[in-house]
Amino acid sequence: MDSITQAALGASIAGAVAGKALGRSVLITGALIGTLPDLDVIIDYGTAVANFTQHRGFSHSLFVLVPLSLLLAWGLWRWKPVISYQRWLALVGLILVTHPLLDAFTTYGTQLFWPLGRPVALTSIFIIDPLYTLPLLAGCLAFLIRPPAVKAIAAGLMLSSLYLGWTLAAQQMITEKVRPALADAGMAGASLMVQPMPFNTVLWRATAITEESRVEIVTGFLDGKNPLSLERFPRHPDLAQSVATLPEVRRLEWFTRGFLQYEQVGGQITATDIRLGIPGAHPFTFIIAETNDTGISELASRQRPRPAINRDALPLLWSRLTGEAPVLCLATLSIPEHGKTC
Repeated sequence: MDSITQAALGASIAGAVAGKALGRSVLITGALIGTLPDLDVIIDYGTAVANFTQHRGFSHSLFVLVPLSLLLAWGLWRWKPVISYQRWLALVGLILVTHPLLDAFTTYGTQLFWPLGRPVALTSIFIIDPLYTLPLLAGCLAFLIRPPAVKAIAAGLMLSSLYLGWTLAAQQMITEKVRPALADAGMAGASLMVQPMPFNTVLWRATAITEESRVEIVTGFLDGKNPLSLERFPRHPDLAQSVATLPEVRRLEWFTRGFLQYEQVGGQITATDIRLGIPGAHPFTFIIAETNDTGISELASRQRPRPAINRDALPLLWSRLTGEAPVLCLATLSIPEHGKTC
């Protein structure tokens, strides 16, 4: 999740655990601890793919954060023994552990068990979701105005947690809704990812991939009985196979669970993480190899510039979310004329 949300979660937990004893300053302490795991972004691992896939790695591992909690709590207790070591440990441990657990609900992926296993990505919440964050901020604001406001802090934590549970339930309902349409399109055995569109859990995006093609569906809870609109995008299995043995490609495949799109632009081969963003506005595209007279040569990966923010996108998303527009074409990020499809 975004830094503001993680800071708000950390501050809320700190306020609930030790707000009566430490007063307003506990919110600052909790917010700082809540953003600690994300400091790994300052580390340069050498290439664009390495930086992309190592983020949320060791700094988000439960195998690292649990022992770190023991040490950090001891240091805070020695610095401010107003509360017991056990209370400090509860405060620090809960904040550090909930940070990666919350991140695991997003699409990016979180290496909860680094150095073992794949990243965990439940894909049930967008990286920025006001409905999750606002209850936490409201509780913190109440605490600042009239400390310790334990009930307000607890209410914020409860509401945000209930909302997180709703995201899983909503995801399952959308999954059941799109499966029949995918089966009719010959994609019954495809790998499927269902995730919310930006900033909400009303409108969702389903992505199904096979070696040959990809199907995208945008649907939501305000669509009524409108039929689902499927957009099909070609994939390039020959191009994927030509770079499959490259170490950075294998790393990307592992990290994204195969949700990649390979393209050749001039003499360069790129790999795009199609989980994040939407077609035409995927933020993570990497130049991974180049072609020459002798075949394909591996490159130290570089990230291509992110697409410019499309200021027309939000009104389109709002129209689609409310059901005013029954179809949103992802390939062109446009709404077709009435009665037409993508």
